Amino acid sequence: MNFDILWGFVLATASLAIFPGPDNIYVLTQSIANGKKYGLATTAGLISGCLVHTTLLAFGVSAIISLNPYLFFVIKLFGALYLFYLAFRVWRSDAKISLETTNKSKKTRWQLYRQGFLMNVLNPKVTIFFLAFFPGFLFSNFLSTTLQFYILGILFMLISFLIFSAIAIMAGGISEYLQQHPNAPVFLKWLQILVFTGIGLYLLLSYK
Repeated sequence: MNFDILWGFVLATASLAIFPGPDNIYVLTQSIANGKKYGLATTAGLISGCLVHTTLLAFGVSAIISLNPYLFFVIKLFGALYLFYLAFRVWRSDAKISLETTNKSKKTRWQLYRQGFLMNVLNPKVTIFFLAFFPGFLFSNFLSTTLQFYILGILFMLISFLIFSAIAIMAGGISEYLQQHPNAPVFLKWLQILVFTGIGLYLLLSYK
């Protein structure tokens, strides 16, 4: 078992969870508009949905690898190219973070949980991202591929939950900081580009 790979996965996941994206911006806006508990409910819904994508990945990719090990390289190549594409998308995007918090009606915490869950489960981009991200971090030669994907999925959910929860709790301070420092989104944009590019290069150069 290669713990260095696991630590690399933890670091990459934490970096991705911190940088502005649709999910954590949604958590931030719900927390600002409705309060911390509502942001935490949204977080719980989004993270719960990841279990569905992890299951699809664990059984689908494991079956492909067992049928043809050479396809594993193709999957990793796809993953690297997809991450380079995400870096390109970030580069092309405006370095702005929209914190629109106007709500027509205040939802209950259960409604926000359900909405977050459905947002995640019904988003095919999450499955594609998992397919691009996870295979390069398989860490064991004796654990089954299915079990390794579940371990990575649980780690991903735990780390993302902790960071998203922190965003919900500190929503007011984060919003104030972003308003006072207009250059912060530019800095975060280029850090995000570096992270996507770095993970993509790792997938291309890893030999497993």
